[in-house]
Order: sequence, then structure tokens, then C-alpha cells
Amino acid sequence: MSFGAIADDYNRFRPRPPTAAINWLLPGGCQVAADVAAGTGLLTRALASRVAQVVAVEPDGRMASVLRERSPGVHVVQGRGEAIPLLTGTVGCLLISSAWHWLEPDQATREIGRVLTDGGRFGIIWTSRDREVEWVRELDWIRQPGRLPASADRHPGRSQAFRPWHRRVALPDGAPFDNVEAASFSFTLPMTVGDIVELIGTYSDLITASPRDRAAGLARTRKLLTQRFPGVTEIDVPMRSRCWRADRASRSDSPGRADLDPDPARE
Repeated sequence: MSFGAIADDYNRFRPRPPTAAINWLLPGGCQVAADVAAGTGLLTRALASRVAQVVAVEPDGRMASVLRERSPGVHVVQGRGEAIPLLTGTVGCLLISSAWHWLEPDQATREIGRVLTDGGRFGIIWTSRDREVEWVRELDWIRQPGRLPASADRHPGRSQAFRPWHRRVALPDGAPFDNVEAASFSFTLPMTVGDIVELIGTYSDLITASPRDRAAGLARTRKLLTQRFPGVTEIDVPMRSRCWRADRASRSDSPGRADLDPDPARE
């Protein structure tokens, strides 16, 4: 719930999902889509341009307030992935953007399986800076409260800590999903140094840090960028959307476990 404190900044500076990723996640002919843990609606608005009816489910009223203001025509309800306030078998596609690691997977998987129609699509997307790029990865290190401004390259073992463990999807035994697939979409986003610093400030470790630690983390971020890109007005920031999808099996079937780890090392 920390993100609500910076809802406007979250909406302004977090990257939007690319069109190619949305096209890959959405099933053909979808008429009703749900965006769970919708935040300020970055994914919601992309869905609303393609699907007739979109429902955004968000637990934080501050995030939902920004979502409503910027997403006319979208039905916004308070709820969470473990208790989705939608009727059984009514949703053709349910997507989660950059929030799966905040959910309790067993409860959320049961709820998602309940609200989806047979054959409906369950999709997860993480859109963020591409940490396969060294200087982008270093931003994660230096922003940490108490972190010394050291490069991951000078400390090879540290880079493993930022492998995408939170992007691992392991459905529980008996989860009613099949046709599991993963894909990755890269793009660049032109940003000023100031915008990148503001973006870094929208992550939970700095939102919840003390004012002193937050200011120090952002100052280290700005110093790294100005040293690496002196005199540059805009920086083309490497971005990547990592996507995962599965289809809701027929309720007459009994699928087994479905696991997939969309780790870039395995792509």
C-alpha cells in the first residue's frame, strides 16, 4: 500500500506497456477484461482501447482515484487478487501488471481461475528498465538505502541479487491452466535525467525509506547519470516487458501443475 503515497508520480513516470506486449497477452475476440492490482491504470488504459468492457480492480483508494480520473469509461472496483469482486466465469482475460510478486499465489490463482471463462486468458506483465544493461542494473544498487555507489561489474556476485526472482510464475498443483508461454519485448524510452531520478523514486524501497535515505539514494542516482551521460538532454533508457500467459482449462478438465520461469537467462 506504499505506492498510494506517490500515486501521481507513479502514473507520470512508470513506463507504459508496449503495444506488442498487449497484443501478445490479449486473446482474440475478448469482450470483457480485468486488470487486477491496476494501480493508476497504465495497463488499464491500454486494454480499454482494445476491449469493449474493462474492469480495474485496485486495493488502494489513492491509486484508484488517479485511475478513475484518467480512465473514463472503465469500471473501477476495490479489491485484491486474493478476493476479486467479480462473478464466476464472467471475464475473458485477466491481466496483472508488475504486481504478481505482491500477491499470495495459491489464493490468487484460485480466484483468477474462478472468474475466468473456460478458455479465458490469464496474463502477467512486468514492464521496467532492462537490467541486462550494466548501467541500468547499477541504478538498482545505488538507490538502495545505505548502499555505496559501487558498480555491479566491480562486484560480480552482487548482480545475481537483481535477477528477476519476483518474475517467477509457479502455479500451484491442480491450477486450472494450460498453454503456458512466455515472451519478452524490448524498447527504449527517451527520458531526461530528472525523469529517471523521479522514476527511481517510485519504487517501494525508496518510498518507505527515511527522508534522509531517500534523498541520498536519489542523489546517488542523479550523480551516476550525470557522470555517465554528461551534457545529454535526453537518455534513451532500455526498457523491457516480460510477459507470461496461460489459458483457463475447461471446467470439465483436471490439469496438472504448470510452471514457467521467464528468466532472461533462459530466453
